Amino acid sequence: MLVMHGVWRAIGGLALWAEDSALPASGKSRKIHPYAVAPDVPGKPGEATFLLPSAGGRPLESPELFREDAPAHRTLKLAPWRVPVIDLDVDEALLFLLTPPDEAGGTEFGGTLRHLAEVARYAVDLVARGRVVPAVGGTDDAPLALWRPVLTGEDRHWAQALLHAMPPVGRTSETGELRPAEEVFAQALDALADAAARATLPPQDGDTWPAALTGTRRTFTAEPVQLARLRSDLDQWTRDAAAGSVRAFFRLVEPLDPEADDDPWRVELSLQAADEPSLVVPAADIWESQRGHKALARYLDAPQETFLAELGRAARLWPHLDRALAEARPADLPLDTAEAHTFLRDSAPLLAGAGFGVLLPKWWGKTAARIGARLNAKSPTAPATVANSTTLGLDAMIDYEWQLALGDHTLTEAELKRLAKVKAPLVRVRGQWVELDAKRLAAGLALMATKGQMSVLDLLTGAPAASAGLPVVEVQASGWVRGLLDGEKISQLEQPSRFVGALRPYQQRGLSWMSFLERFGLGAVLADDMGLGKTATMLAVMLNDPSGSGPTLLVCPMSLVGNWEREAAKFAPALRVHVHHGAERAQGERFVRAVREADLVVTTYALAARDAAALSKIQWHRVVVDEAQAIKNAATRQAVAIRSLPARHKIAVTGTPVENRLADLWAIMEFANPGLLGPASEFKRAYAEPIQRHGDQQAAERLRRLTQPFVLRRLKTDKSIISDLPEKLEMEVVCNLTAEQATLYQAIVDDAIAAIEGAEGIERKGLVLATMTKLKQVCNHPAQLLRDGSRLAGRSGKLARLEEILEEVLAAGEKALLFSQYAEFGGALQAYLTGRFGREVLFLHGGVAKADRDDMVARFQGGHALDHKRSQSDDGPPIFVLSLKAGGTGLTLTAANHVIHVDRWWNPAVEDQATDRAFRIGQKRNVQVRKFVCAGTVEERISAMLADKRELADRIVGTGEGWITELSTDDLRNLFALDKSAVVE
Repeated sequence: MLVMHGVWRAIGGLALWAEDSALPASGKSRKIHPYAVAPDVPGKPGEATFLLPSAGGRPLESPELFREDAPAHRTLKLAPWRVPVIDLDVDEALLFLLTPPDEAGGTEFGGTLRHLAEVARYAVDLVARGRVVPAVGGTDDAPLALWRPVLTGEDRHWAQALLHAMPPVGRTSETGELRPAEEVFAQALDALADAAARATLPPQDGDTWPAALTGTRRTFTAEPVQLARLRSDLDQWTRDAAAGSVRAFFRLVEPLDPEADDDPWRVELSLQAADEPSLVVPAADIWESQRGHKALARYLDAPQETFLAELGRAARLWPHLDRALAEARPADLPLDTAEAHTFLRDSAPLLAGAGFGVLLPKWWGKTAARIGARLNAKSPTAPATVANSTTLGLDAMIDYEWQLALGDHTLTEAELKRLAKVKAPLVRVRGQWVELDAKRLAAGLALMATKGQMSVLDLLTGAPAASAGLPVVEVQASGWVRGLLDGEKISQLEQPSRFVGALRPYQQRGLSWMSFLERFGLGAVLADDMGLGKTATMLAVMLNDPSGSGPTLLVCPMSLVGNWEREAAKFAPALRVHVHHGAERAQGERFVRAVREADLVVTTYALAARDAAALSKIQWHRVVVDEAQAIKNAATRQAVAIRSLPARHKIAVTGTPVENRLADLWAIMEFANPGLLGPASEFKRAYAEPIQRHGDQQAAERLRRLTQPFVLRRLKTDKSIISDLPEKLEMEVVCNLTAEQATLYQAIVDDAIAAIEGAEGIERKGLVLATMTKLKQVCNHPAQLLRDGSRLAGRSGKLARLEEILEEVLAAGEKALLFSQYAEFGGALQAYLTGRFGREVLFLHGGVAKADRDDMVARFQGGHALDHKRSQSDDGPPIFVLSLKAGGTGLTLTAANHVIHVDRWWNPAVEDQATDRAFRIGQKRNVQVRKFVCAGTVEERISAMLADKRELADRIVGTGEGWITELSTDDLRNLFALDKSAVVE
């Protein structure tokens, strides 16, 4: 396993190195040459000394690799290590980070490379939006022409988020000290933005400053006097006012009486404190020296000079200010209606983007400030015929008519005629100002004249109104479209008679909602929170299918195949279930017969891609994808194969909040309702970038309206949901072994049975207990048993399921406790999960001192750390790994509402004590407790014995696993035997 890392160097380039877990763990030999990792990486080979976390005379293994013993058991320190590297200049680095080599053949990118790739994408985005300015760097003897990013508003917040996400190893240096994170980030962003700007410009010949702003050569020549003047002019031009102590502030005031000639629009001029936006000093106070000095005393000594300088700088962006600057003491600037509209639409965003303060009337930018379209849609109660697909889905046709509206008010014919005669861009209608675009108004009037039919997709997107430049302010519908737009209007179905158990009210609503969408040929995304029983709801939907509907194909991670089998047997035993996986899976005609005889076919994502041809030959009644985030990378072979499967209905099931994960939303919705969100590139332009980069609330609202009919999400925090749940929900999570785990497991069993047969007394008991330990370790992870420092990712069913659960926990903003009886495995989990999620993970074990233990608890609970040197006061780390012995008693960890027992102690009392760290007085939320066991192994058999035989459980509860040593060899053989059908390929 090779892990590639990258560190941004002070020279403005990227140094790559790699770590190989297969090499001997001795000093420098753990570092290998990166060309062995990716021979297509550009750059020059070399060596460099970096500070790396070290212990025991060697560098600490990467978080992506299994650490041979818990890090906290060793004395950790930063030590310099000489490592082979590849040096990339900034232009090579940008290309590499944007299009890195495929992570294949046992290669994985470390956290620093993944972080730098995000910085590179952000730099490209800044350049695309023109958020860079030219500058001069270097020395007077060797000046450089450079592009610098301009960070204001939302860009500043986004940059701060990237800064805080930097992995600690990214701060390593060749100077013997850790570099400040701010310095590393600023240098990387500056250099990558410069490279990104150059990549968009055609190279120019010559050695002048403008020519050096293009191409890869940054040096230029200039006379000392010219260079000094250029530096001075550029510094004054590009100075970011928001980074200074004060900035010019512009407030647009609307006229009280639009008809009065002496009451125009006005822009009031002021100074605003950059770090205290509520401190705004108007021009009148600035020109009154005493008052102006008093208000701004702690910021500057000469407010009047600063005020004029700020206005002069702003005038470069808004030339109208020259009129105010012509006065001796500028205080405000009168504007006519056309000038006010230009200021609102063009100048104000430009000034705000450059770091100036701007305050506009509250109505500006709101939908009510523009004429919009109101749509009345009429649809029949049901499509003409279900058999006719043209009447179904997003292409179903509905009758419609348009009206023009202002906010909540429909405009009358008289008002529309009056507005059509107005030439001003801003008019007052019904007591409020409205932006009036003559072309849009004409297009709206033309839209009103159209009647007929439109598709459901056009209804949802508002495409006809959008083409006229009008927002859709309201949709009124009748018939089945009314139910689509308002899920509360859907008729509730009764629970299927063949369902074993009782659906909760919200599950019954989910059944009704999905059945409604399927009836009209529409896909669904069931995104209920964890623990709300999505599996049971989905099984009820299948039981509700009419006779002869055909089979459902369910695609899920391998870790959930067994869970679906067991849940189907529990809640829907009437369903005929066929599991399609494993080397002996049915193929060809045998597979077709198996599908024909099944109601539910369960397979994995990997096999759905591998057997796509065979699966595509079946006309599925329904295709369901569980843990739908597995297809979030839409271009992968797996996602493409699954989207192409033919089915009348498609449902995506996920516990993650897709409405907040725009990177996943398009791919998941493209599976459920192809075409709803348009092409991926258009979705990125219209929604993803405006919402995520710039906080565009209007784009967010449009996306919400478009997707809301197809996404059902309920939260545990919803009072109508939480009151119907138990306070502590305990569940057994059955995981599958990987092929590697199964091979090791079987080898241990074969060796152990042969040895046990020939042993007696204490020796036999020791062999049995040692075998149990080995089997439990291999069920956790092969690397725990082998202790070879190998990679963790992709080799353990338990780890795969743990990652899936924690992804949902973190997405919901919640916290989890992870218990393991093995300290070395806890240490490996801490390191791996830190790198996997980019969040701090705590680890408590027997070697932690009391003061450190108390500090961990306080930080996890969200309070201030006990160490006075810390300033952390946020919600604290979200994941806490604990060894069962050290953390099972005496702690209050009510900040967590998820408890995961990664491996079992087989003593219910001990496990309950550990669970009670979260489920105790002070806990305000329901606690979900998950106990991991591996299917087809000794773990599952012991769990079944304890659950089914209460007498046996009571007898052995205080003895741990000692009772196993008393079993006969035949009983041990049956207990240890591996059920190979539970193994993932």
